[in-house]
Amino acid sequence: MAELDFSGTVVLVTGGTRGIGGAIAAAFATRDARVVVCGRRVPEELPERISFVQADVRDPAEAARVVDATVERHGRLDVVVNNAGGTAPGPAATMPADRAAAVVTLNLLSPFHVAQRANTIMQDQQDGGLVLNIGSVAELRPAPGIALYAASKAGLATLTRALALEWGPKVRVNMITPGLVATDGSARHYGGPEAVAAASGTIPRGRMATPEDIAATCVLLASPLAAHVSGAELRVDGGGELPGWLVAIRAATDR
Repeated sequence: MAELDFSGTVVLVTGGTRGIGGAIAAAFATRDARVVVCGRRVPEELPERISFVQADVRDPAEAARVVDATVERHGRLDVVVNNAGGTAPGPAATMPADRAAAVVTLNLLSPFHVAQRANTIMQDQQDGGLVLNIGSVAELRPAPGIALYAASKAGLATLTRALALEWGPKVRVNMITPGLVATDGSARHYGGPEAVAAASGTIPRGRMATPEDIAATCVLLASPLAAHVSGAELRVDGGGELPGWLVAIRAATDR
């Protein structure tokens, strides 16, 4: 489809060297976009059409430098995917102030600083541009140990809507909110293959998302097919999850 041809398009993906970010970068590159990824660690290798800038986007100056480096390299910037994020789980009752601030900085302030600098570039381009923020189901369903992560992703959803209001019509801003995603570390995170299968059984589609599912949604929202979509949050979660009370009842009655 011509709408999914990204020849001449320049895409920046933060945290784009592996996992979901790596899949997003590859999805655009295979559609002939020129892709720049950034991260704190230099990757051993990158696919064709993908270049790397080493940076820590938690630093506002570094966030701006990544955007500027992309424009210097390719002459423009059409799509920014704010993928960098994460947390180290821990109880809210004892979380140190510096660690709490770090979680909010990574998941809320860093996307803002990258988007802010990108907006200055995109506003001067005839075709404007797109900012895509990657959220988390934690925004909608917080879990123990990730209070600040969940709160920062909820803040990112509100920021998405606010920036779409301020930066239109030239710049569209949207958010993709993955549900449970199967990655290389899923078995370790959930407690083994059986635990992954059990968690997948709570999803109406019968499986976790793959990084490629998230990447395909990024491609869709960056295409002309979504030209009038801005300020939107699109959940990619296979239909959500069964409510906890129903899972508990089924577990009890299956004994």
